[in-house]
Amino acid sequence: MPEGSLIPRFGRARRDPALAVLEGFHPVKHALRFGARIELLLTPDARELARLARMLAPDVAQQMLALARPVSREVFEQLAPLAPNTPAMALARRALLLPTEALARAPDSPALLLEDPRDLGNLGACVRVAAAAGAACVLSTGTHDPWHPDALRGAAGLHFALAVCRLADLEPVTSSSRTLLAVDPEGEPLDPERLEAHVVLAFGSERYGVSEELTAKAAGRISIPMRPGVSSLNLATSVAAVLFAWRLSRRSARRGGE
Repeated sequence: MPEGSLIPRFGRARRDPALAVLEGFHPVKHALRFGARIELLLTPDARELARLARMLAPDVAQQMLALARPVSREVFEQLAPLAPNTPAMALARRALLLPTEALARAPDSPALLLEDPRDLGNLGACVRVAAAAGAACVLSTGTHDPWHPDALRGAAGLHFALAVCRLADLEPVTSSSRTLLAVDPEGEPLDPERLEAHVVLAFGSERYGVSEELTAKAAGRISIPMRPGVSSLNLATSVAAVLFAWRLSRRSARRGGE
């Protein structure tokens, strides 16, 4: 494929609901590590890519370097609105699931529902935290595509480590066997030891919180205990606080049972 055709190809891919645009070494690394189907991987510096791969991702280094295709720096810097600092960009097939399928995965881990998240980087950070904590899936409502390249960048490509879907409505959540809990400042203080795994944890935006419609559908509300005078947390920070409180409580329970 001529180099000149790569720029419009990446431009079209940013609007293609079947493709994921991976900007930078770390998103590519995670995508490969969790089984992504890479269609095209470009690098302007094969030597630096090889160094990073062998140092930071030896488990997928051979696969990454076999896929990598050299491209000029001039073309590479036009493949994204802001070229990544690390020498890798790729196109991959999205790992698409229906929301009902996503909710059925990993029944012993919580699922996340992000209600109308406004910032794509923050949405991606939530995916990254959810993957690290071992959540079952991340579902989002609103107009933003959770697989947008900016969200993938914020997640470092960890969309491939769990299910990530956009919801057209709440029916898949309300009809699932999982208990829906809204994370809300007016809720009961979070007690990680009492937080069941088979739940959907719903988070609203920092400005508006969880909507009245979603709150009305929830079986209960929980809050994150905070120092008086602190009004709210960043969305990804809130997700991290709840998920890792749950994860650490489970680990303590397993140790106590030994």
